Amino acid sequence: MSLQAILGNFALILFILTVGTGIIWFLDVFHLARQRRVRADAALAEFDARRARLQAEGLKVEEGDRSKLEADILRQPTWIEYSGSFFPVIALVFFLRSFLYEPFKIPSSSMVPTLVIGDLILVNKFTYGVRLPIINKKVIDINDPQRGDVMVFKYPKDPSLDYIKRVVGVPGDKIVYKNKRLTVNGKEISYEPLPDYLDEEHLSYSKQYMEGLSATPHRILNDDRAPAYVQNPDPFPKRELCSYNLEGFTCTVPSGHYFMMGDNRDNSLDSRYWGFVPDENIVGKAFFVWMNLGNLKRIGSFQ
Repeated sequence: MSLQAILGNFALILFILTVGTGIIWFLDVFHLARQRRVRADAALAEFDARRARLQAEGLKVEEGDRSKLEADILRQPTWIEYSGSFFPVIALVFFLRSFLYEPFKIPSSSMVPTLVIGDLILVNKFTYGVRLPIINKKVIDINDPQRGDVMVFKYPKDPSLDYIKRVVGVPGDKIVYKNKRLTVNGKEISYEPLPDYLDEEHLSYSKQYMEGLSATPHRILNDDRAPAYVQNPDPFPKRELCSYNLEGFTCTVPSGHYFMMGDNRDNSLDSRYWGFVPDENIVGKAFFVWMNLGNLKRIGSFQ
């Protein structure tokens, strides 16, 4: 693994810090602290013997000198003190991010209007099963991704990158996207027109619809200026399960894989272009915007 990949993998950095500070903490508790105690006892015994001699000679010895001597010897070195302080904090953060909830920041407009640039979101790491950190191997099955879920996953072409899209197809589904409308397993998905969506950054409008992909409908955008066909899809794995034409495409989702699309349909590089997402790439289910510094009204759950 390259240095750049390591620096880009925060979970790996946390793991290394947790292990490193943990080793130092355990070493200190079960070995170094005992050594300091032995040295302190020896020094105090020598101090007491010297004080007894001085007292026998009629000289006065300050009691505070004994306490200071003991404290100085038992004091942890700075590097051990800091490691011991940071270890429980780093370990807790590592556990929370690895098995419960992980924060992400939305970097692009591919999920507008559901999620916008600058949204800080929380991802549930255990909804789809418990996975070992770093290697992302599932060890406990809980739930499978469902159509309509907003999911974070490792980008199949570069697993060091995290992507977020909506689950459109689950294993075995036949997905037809024709003239910017979805059909799943022969069932046409409903589209309810909504007022046009204003992109305040580019000062342009897009067609907005309420898409009934799941029991909980969600909003999607279409750009009338963009063509219906997929331009230059990659030769991704299992590409033979997809066919493309001027009106869109048809794909059958293979076992253990998912078909992902952004809600900003004409401004999203997704499974239409780079293919299916394997189960081992799943990170978790996005469910909550916990902060957006530019718009505090964005805080809350989303579909």
